[in-house]
Amino acid sequence: MDALARLLDGPRARGAFLLRSVLTPPWSLRIQDRAPLTLVALVKGEAWLVPDAAPPVRLGPGDVAVVRGPAPYTVASEPRLQPRVVIHPGQHCTTPEGEPLADSMRLGVRTWGDDPHGPVVMLTGTYQMRGEVSGLLLGVLPTLLVLPAGAWDSPLVPLLAAEIAKDEPGQEAVLDRLLDLLLIAVLRAWLARPEAEAPAWYRAYGDPVVGTALRALHHNPAHPWTVAALAAQAGVSRAALARRFTELVGEPPMTYLTGWRLALAADLLRETDATVGAVARQVGYGSAFALSAAFKRVHGVSPRLHRDGHRPAPARGGKPEPLMPTQHVIMNQMGE
Repeated sequence: MDALARLLDGPRARGAFLLRSVLTPPWSLRIQDRAPLTLVALVKGEAWLVPDAAPPVRLGPGDVAVVRGPAPYTVASEPRLQPRVVIHPGQHCTTPEGEPLADSMRLGVRTWGDDPHGPVVMLTGTYQMRGEVSGLLLGVLPTLLVLPAGAWDSPLVPLLAAEIAKDEPGQEAVLDRLLDLLLIAVLRAWLARPEAEAPAWYRAYGDPVVGTALRALHHNPAHPWTVAALAAQAGVSRAALARRFTELVGEPPMTYLTGWRLALAADLLRETDATVGAVARQVGYGSAFALSAAFKRVHGVSPRLHRDGHRPAPARGGKPEPLMPTQHVIMNQMGE
């Protein structure tokens, strides 16, 4: 499995929150649900997505936005409108004063809003648990990306719009898979665009020397790789591979391999029930002890504590340090 396939293999919605919103301006929704990843597709009308720390972005029909949490943001008919609805964790919605709104704004199966015939129709799909989305995937995403309607050709948004309001046997599984497919298609199209600023390893895939070495590492991370073995794969000298790899990827081959193995291990620990020893063997460490030592050095906690969601202990006299997410590890070790 290559690196892009490993990234796109990550989304695994499980009973995902999916909603069709039908609205009439003026409207403004404050989203503070702390979801790790949300996909917003505009079917009809216009909307503005307003991050707290970035300029507002207009969405038109067919545009799709992917928002990486957990920071709050606003979606509104105009960027300066004050929120009239607040979406909390668990998709609990209230007025800004805390009055519940779920019943008064329900318009049908997975349909919500203030007007069943409103001129704005928006689809929202939310990955509600961190384990549903690979840390490797989150690591290559900005806080907000928008794929314009004209940048890709896909039937998935209309298909999801048609399926989202159905109430048929097995519909939840159908919608989960459609959400996964839509996210994968959007990310694949976005990564191919120049403004995506794809990570260094992704750009280096096109190099005949470094790309060969990267494919070898990604296809078989458990192999006992050395610079000499990678150079032989690429058909160049050790010095030539080391120099070119560092130049294009931003770090030496073995440093990159360590980061890749630990990122894979972090995801496997959260996504599977495999023992630490089994994960160690799968990513190229000879024992659970060897993986634990490397993992704790980078993440600040043992593999078992990482699996349980524990955070590192606070430094003396300082504030608690957050658990370093896999995406920060992989981005740092990719030299981005």
